[in-house]
Amino acid sequence: MRRAIGTMAATMAVAFGAPVSAAGEAVYDYVEYEALGESGDLAEGQYANPVLPGFHPDPSIVRVGDDFYAVTSTFSWFPGLPIFHSRDLVNWRLLGNAIDRPGQVDFSGLGTNRGLFAPAITHHDGKFWIVNTCIECGNNFVITAESAAGPWSDPVWLEFGGIDPSLYFEGDRAWIVYNDAPPGEPLYEGHRALWIQEFDQDAMQVLPERTLLVNGGVDLDEQPVWAEGPHIYKIDGWYYLLAAEGGTADQHSQTIYRSRNVDGPYEPGPINPILTQRDLPADRPDRVEATGHADMVKLDDGSWWGLFLATRPFAGQSTLLGRETFLLPVRWEDGWPYFLKPGEAVPMVTARPDLPASPGENWGNWRDDFDQLSLSPEWITLRSPDGGAAMLHDIERGTMRLEPGAASAGSLARPSFIGRRLRHHEAEITTQVDFTDGEPGNFAGMLAFMDEGHFLTAGIELSPQGNRIAVRLRKDPGDAEQGELVYSAPWDSTSAQLRLTLREGRATASWRASMQDEWNTSPEIDVEPLASVHAGLFTGLVVGPYALAGER
Repeated sequence: MRRAIGTMAATMAVAFGAPVSAAGEAVYDYVEYEALGESGDLAEGQYANPVLPGFHPDPSIVRVGDDFYAVTSTFSWFPGLPIFHSRDLVNWRLLGNAIDRPGQVDFSGLGTNRGLFAPAITHHDGKFWIVNTCIECGNNFVITAESAAGPWSDPVWLEFGGIDPSLYFEGDRAWIVYNDAPPGEPLYEGHRALWIQEFDQDAMQVLPERTLLVNGGVDLDEQPVWAEGPHIYKIDGWYYLLAAEGGTADQHSQTIYRSRNVDGPYEPGPINPILTQRDLPADRPDRVEATGHADMVKLDDGSWWGLFLATRPFAGQSTLLGRETFLLPVRWEDGWPYFLKPGEAVPMVTARPDLPASPGENWGNWRDDFDQLSLSPEWITLRSPDGGAAMLHDIERGTMRLEPGAASAGSLARPSFIGRRLRHHEAEITTQVDFTDGEPGNFAGMLAFMDEGHFLTAGIELSPQGNRIAVRLRKDPGDAEQGELVYSAPWDSTSAQLRLTLREGRATASWRASMQDEWNTSPEIDVEPLASVHAGLFTGLVVGPYALAGER
């Protein structure tokens, strides 16, 4: 039974743009996702990595009683900063997004790899806190909420530079630890430092003095690069400083330091890095790369567990999934924690934490008929709502309605696009699209988007000379802004069922008039150039409905 739109139409108009017009709409009845070739069979007591598959980098975690909450980076996607909940660390459910109102942060005109970097979540005195960096839109800020599900406050902007801040609370005091430039001139490319600054919780602002904790990294003589993502924990009288090092690609790693004082001096541990895959053979099975940016929590049984980011390349360093969130136990030796010793590979299947099973999302097989009162918080779109891209969740009809926008996926404006994360190397995404009174030159179909310089589109292009199915690929910022035409076929209709099939670095587009018809399929398309390693490394592929106006 379909629910009436009621006030939801206005709500979604605010979230995704102005209400669509009566003419030139692209109407989507559903979107369906199916993972291919994954059995998912596990022995009792085991779990599989990653625990948050697909584009979920820079995880941060906090424990509150029996509940665990995690947040990851979203860069210029809206809504931003997804908040996940779990009770077993393995199965996670999306509660919502901390940045979910147009007025909180403005991503207008930003590239996909800018925006919200590396959030850190904590809980203190009955309140949740996230401290975060917005690159090119205001620098560092803090937001708070009584419930992790929100609503989250508007940002309070903080008076310090750098990136990757995290909060540490102790008693009535609090500190922010973060990455910034080193004292004096940098000695080499990627030379950074870790700093600490006290935070006034009443004034919601840092105090003016700051202290250097780490200059460069574990060993400055070896010219370590990009010390970042720091977190502080107090354990058995020691302050432990956990930080990433080595950059976000295949040299990524995690390091550990400790001190008797929160503001140092900190000494590096005897095993460093405590997590990396950079020295392992490239031909190993179930290869995981780029491990780092970890955060950890303690369980009642005394064990420690940590989330961290990593990639699963299908070739070289290429993956369409971006950086994903993994889980591993943290081991201890002589008072020092570590995830893996040098030469140890990240296990894809291992023993679960000793916690009761928690319900989780079925990311391997889902369908959205757009007939629920609330649109799933899994749906995201590019940049801040500005009225330039009109999208409406029509509950009464069970549709998502897009007005073809003037902004293409290759621009820095806001395209008429709404998508969800690709979570498997091999998957099919299917939809039904219908044009109503479409204008010549308009396009409606699906977009598989890595960033504005790397994407694939497949759908119907309208033309007085005859409509066609068109597949376009943008594999380089030098290509046409809407993508280069790589395949087309005549199509005497303004509606179609569409399907994108992605298999590692290959893709095909399929279409048919109805479920009773056989699929027509394009030739195989090489989409390895869309891999995140070619597109700034930060994001992963997002796939969903897309409509574009204009002659082509």
